[in-house]
Amino acid sequence: MIKNAHNLTPGEVTQNLKVDPSSGLSSTEAEKRLVEFGRNRLKQTRPKRTWLIFFEQFLDPVIYVLAGATLLAFLFDETLEGFAVLVVILITASIGFFMEWQAIRSVEALQKLVQTFANVIRDGQEKHLNLSFVVPGDIILLNAGDVIPADARLLEGQSLAVKEAVLTGESNQVEKDIEVLPEETTLADRKNMVYKGTIVSRGTGKAVVTSTGENTVMGEISRLTREATKGRTPLEKKLTKLSHKLIWLTIFLTGLIALSGYLQGKELLLMIETAIALAVAAIPEGLPIVATIALARGMLKLSHRKVVIKKLEAVETLGATGIICTDKTGTLTENTMSVHRVVVAEADFGPTEWEQNHLFKEYRNLEKLLQVAVLCNNSRKKEEKMLGDPVEIGLLAFAEKAGFDPPEMRNRHSKISEVPFDAEIKKMATVHEDEDHYFVAVKGALESIIGSCNTILTKDGRETEFENKEEWQQKANTLASAGMRVLAFAFQSVPQKPEKTQIFENLVFLGITAFLDPPRKDIKKAIQTYRNAGIKVVMITGDHPDTARKVGEEIGLMRTEDPTQEVIHGRDVPTPEEMTGGQEEKILQATVFARMAPKQKLDLVNLYQKHNQVVGMLGDGVNDAPALKKADIGIAMGIRGTEAAKEVADVILMDDKFTSTELAIRQGRTIFENIRQFVIYLLSCNLAEIISVALASISNLPMPLLPLQILFLNLVTDVFPALALGMGRGDKRVMEQPPRNPSEPILTKKHWASTMVYGLTITTAVIGVTAYSWLFMERSAGVVNNMAFYTLIFAQLLNVFNLPKRQRSFFVNEVTTNPWIWAALVFSLIILVVVYHIPLVAEILSLTPLTFEDIAVIGSFGLGGLLLTQIIKRLGFTS
Repeated sequence: MIKNAHNLTPGEVTQNLKVDPSSGLSSTEAEKRLVEFGRNRLKQTRPKRTWLIFFEQFLDPVIYVLAGATLLAFLFDETLEGFAVLVVILITASIGFFMEWQAIRSVEALQKLVQTFANVIRDGQEKHLNLSFVVPGDIILLNAGDVIPADARLLEGQSLAVKEAVLTGESNQVEKDIEVLPEETTLADRKNMVYKGTIVSRGTGKAVVTSTGENTVMGEISRLTREATKGRTPLEKKLTKLSHKLIWLTIFLTGLIALSGYLQGKELLLMIETAIALAVAAIPEGLPIVATIALARGMLKLSHRKVVIKKLEAVETLGATGIICTDKTGTLTENTMSVHRVVVAEADFGPTEWEQNHLFKEYRNLEKLLQVAVLCNNSRKKEEKMLGDPVEIGLLAFAEKAGFDPPEMRNRHSKISEVPFDAEIKKMATVHEDEDHYFVAVKGALESIIGSCNTILTKDGRETEFENKEEWQQKANTLASAGMRVLAFAFQSVPQKPEKTQIFENLVFLGITAFLDPPRKDIKKAIQTYRNAGIKVVMITGDHPDTARKVGEEIGLMRTEDPTQEVIHGRDVPTPEEMTGGQEEKILQATVFARMAPKQKLDLVNLYQKHNQVVGMLGDGVNDAPALKKADIGIAMGIRGTEAAKEVADVILMDDKFTSTELAIRQGRTIFENIRQFVIYLLSCNLAEIISVALASISNLPMPLLPLQILFLNLVTDVFPALALGMGRGDKRVMEQPPRNPSEPILTKKHWASTMVYGLTITTAVIGVTAYSWLFMERSAGVVNNMAFYTLIFAQLLNVFNLPKRQRSFFVNEVTTNPWIWAALVFSLIILVVVYHIPLVAEILSLTPLTFEDIAVIGSFGLGGLLLTQIIKRLGFTS
């Protein structure tokens, strides 16, 4: 293998590799090198095994506590409680497993076949070889459409151009030659090299392989991708932190209650059973189920909008995103070369002006330029798909927009000969029969055509002396400095068929066109939406800085009136170890980066994360893979994205639309707010259960809740309203708010205060009805227990109406307008009625008949809890 082959002559490279360019390697030598260097393929990441996906669902602190409660239940022979909690654990794990497994299967279905063969010279003969058997020193032959099998130094090239966007992000095809380059030449500028995975877009060539497999540039990127490690998602961190708090709270409270009850003289076994039930009550076992279902619902909802989520937590992570780093080509732009400006004598037309057909009657030179653009052009349409050079495809699209019919025009002017584009002379020509004369159409670089033109065609179709050539050169330079690709056009009409040497003589100059990969039409609006939402969009591209600036200005990332905003060039980005504080600040403020290498993209994501930002990364190429994997949320393109990008991404946009991320972020923000609401709901309900039992344990009141009643509450009446909260549509103004601080927990101090207030008001209702029925109504312990049990259920169901913010109307808010809430309340009440009328279940839950007076008291205390909460809320003690 040879390093820096771009700095050596073709002869030096072949000599070092001990190969004859005309005959290639011998089969024997190739086999030796295959043994020495290994197969020409990248290391494959083994797909995650099904059993491992299922096992990972159990690695959660909440599950640990539930498992502990299950084990204790079985140890104390409380089999029913043990199985009840075990079912909860299995349901939670199964939902998570199914959603992740389904996403993985969807991604596998997206994978497409890639070219697996290469044309090489061995033993003096051309052979069609599986690319995994290509070795250093192999002579490979390149043709338009080929995927290059390995890194190689060019030996020959005829009009050779290669699309390297997958590797470098460069949107334009790269013209190749064999000239020696300085050793420090950047990857994107090594025009005498071709690289594994890139595509030949035009011409032919011969090259000698210098690196294969993991030693290629593609292999280096693959290694960076494997080494990049993704941290846990913000939601995972927050739920884990919350779970740890709840675990310690559970241990403390259950131990305290069991001990105090025993010291009060209550039966030890009953207190142990109660402690187990309270351990389950303290941990909202419904939380994993509801969180998983809320995320899964968001995941399925997005899949209908062409957004595939590979991992559930990625939905919420999108909602926390503060910075979106995005590739340019094909993500922010159309990934096509479109004519952006046309300059002819006496006129300069913008992007839409040439669609006005009357212009061709006024400007004969513009009409002639369109004719040359169609005739001096080898692109064609096949089965509704355009094939050929991207620039030539752009010219045909330009002609069609202007109302021309390219096939009909080509039929009228049949082509009889062609001088193909040559990278040395930088122009091409075609000769056509045109009634009684011959028409020569020429296009190419302005500097190569302008010298062959003595006249210029005017607006009215007259040929006048071409005197202001320097002025035209200045016009071309201005367009090129704005990041556009410039092409010049000329023609000549002659009575006799021209000889090859005469084709580029005495040409009539027509004008120039400037090409640009245009921004997608909806991008500017999307970026403004992100700006309103406090999300910073950063464009990172391998393209030329001028091109990057032009696109950045057009989509609103940079202001044209602010010259202080600069494009950061990759060569000016120091390594993390060398970066000073000032350089770091400058990079953090920038919005457009050009000529960035894959390692630099990865370093940039690291820098943002170091400054406590949740980073989203959009990309489609192999060069984006390391950064996609490292980012908090990696987003790949489904249509144009490479398998490497889709493999490491968390989200795949099936329609390749940048704007689809806005839908996902909106959904993610809504889901987090929903999760926050049902966490408050579940914890306040469970807190009421714990405090109610604790107060009864240290007093002489009957137990308001029995162990199986607690499990019934947590498995039925807690879960369904919480689930309904998780399915809410959320606030319509969610994208007008800044992203959450990544370090902000699920429950802030204000949320904990609200949770305590809601829990204490429910406790007040439960202890109140317990004391009232025991001391004043003189009911039996069994009836008192039932009245407390039903009051708690009623108060918990009404607790959902406490969750909207204080500023919202009590009667019209996101809860009261959520149809799922009303369905959950009705369903929970139906379950309660059904349970009461099934003798076996009623006996298990220790349910007894109640009088009308008992029911009226239950309703009064339940409503009283809601009323008390609302009074406290309106006084400003909760959010």
